[in-house]
Formats: sequence, structure tokens, C-alpha cells
Amino acid sequence: MLGLLLLLQVLASCLWLGHSEVVKSFVSCPQFFYSGLPPNDALNPRNPAWICQRLSNSYHYATLYDRDRRIPVYSAYKYRPGAGKRPDVAWLLEPQLIGENDLKEMTSEMTLMYNHKFTLDQIKDSQAIPGDYTQLKGLDRGHLCPSGHLETILSMAATFTQTNIVPQDRILNNGKWNTYESDTMPEMTKGCKNTFVVTGAVPGNTYVSNGRVNKPSHIWSAACCVVDKNPTKAWGIIAENDKNEVQNMTLGELEERLTELYNATVTLFGTACPRQ
Repeated sequence: MLGLLLLLQVLASCLWLGHSEVVKSFVSCPQFFYSGLPPNDALNPRNPAWICQRLSNSYHYATLYDRDRRIPVYSAYKYRPGAGKRPDVAWLLEPQLIGENDLKEMTSEMTLMYNHKFTLDQIKDSQAIPGDYTQLKGLDRGHLCPSGHLETILSMAATFTQTNIVPQDRILNNGKWNTYESDTMPEMTKGCKNTFVVTGAVPGNTYVSNGRVNKPSHIWSAACCVVDKNPTKAWGIIAENDKNEVQNMTLGELEERLTELYNATVTLFGTACPRQ
């Protein structure tokens, strides 16, 4: 009888874990990584959260989030730009970072406070909030997964969550980084059936919003082009987060640069995508 009760408890625990999209892997959304393989553990922060970004019962991209620094480490997605305009939506939050609850999808700060009775302090403890970005000088909300790289209005709206943005230099965000996102990517991806992208931020030594949110030292992005199920080319870029300059490089060069910055060997797409 005792053995049966223990078995039932284990099964109940497994079922409860199935309700959360913030788990210890991207098991619910491997489709955003080439061959289902995310970057290696070299990028993992001390207190990570693996988020399958979910809105309206659909997954749109994946994010590794740093709970302590309150910024994403990277967001991974398939490059599928649509014709729609940038949506005008409220900034969303990830309720699953707030202790134990069964809320599966990103939602607004107001909904969390008034419908689900979370306090603002509870929310702020787990992640950055919209108020952390309202008084920043010379910095923008920098999307790691940009709305313009996704196809549907719903997917675009899903990029407007605090777990997908970092404090990014305003001139860089509106300048060379925007040129890469808007002009370079369409050129580089011509002929690709699928393009897998990982865009990340290297933690910096300074914080904003009264020490709550880390300002990254660098912003980077890597892409792997797939034709007929085979990766045919790959590339990367990196930018210091206080200059309007973007360095274009091979995937291998980007991994080597990140290896230096993280002081650990970084691989972004395993060994399948061309590094040269």
C-alpha cells in the first residue's frame, strides 16, 4: 500500500511539472533550434530559466533567461519575416517565473496583479518589469527576437515580453543593429528553406533601474541556413553595447569571440552548421 502511494505521488509530481513551460530544458519547443539542439551550457547563468515563449496557446520562440540579472541570455527562433507592421501591444511578463503557479502563458502586469493577486514585489523579484525601462537614458528596449523576424501578428506580439529584451544602446538599436535586422538578414537568407537564429546578450559590469537590470556589454546574433534539410551556410555578428558598430563574421569566429567573453567554450548550433 505504501509503495502504491509513493508511485501515485511521483505520477502526480510529473503531471504538475507538465503544466509549466519554464522547465530545465526546451523539451516543449525544440523546433526553434537546428536539430532540436540549443547552445551548450557555457552560456548558462547561475540562476537560469528555460522559457518556451507561449501566447494564445502557441509557442513562438524560446528564451534562456537570467533570473538574477533580469535579462535574457539568448532567444532562439526561426527567421520567417511577415508583411505585417510592428504591433502596438502592451509589454508582457512571464508568470511562471513567479514561484509555483499553473499559469502557462505570458500576460500583462495588470492581469497578474488584479486577476491573479500577485504583488508588484513578487513580480519584480523574478524578472524585469515595464517600469524598469521607462526612465532609461540613451538605452532602448532591445529585442533579442525582433518582431519583424516573425511571420504572424500573434508571433510578433509575443516578442513584446520583458523576458525577450535587454537595455540596448539607443543609437546602436536604431542604427547598425537595425540595418542588420532589416537589410542584411533578408539578403543573407535568400535561398534558405529555414534559417535558425540565436540572438544573445553578454552580461556587463553595470546595472540600470536602481541596480535591478544588467546592461549587457555586447549584443550578438548567429544564423544557420538550411536547404533541403542540410545546413549550407552560417554567419554571426557582434556589437559592443555602447557603439554604433556591428562586426560581421563567420559562425566559428563568433563562437571564438564568445568563448573569450564567457571564458568557456561556446557552441551555438552543435557541429552541424558550417563554422567557416
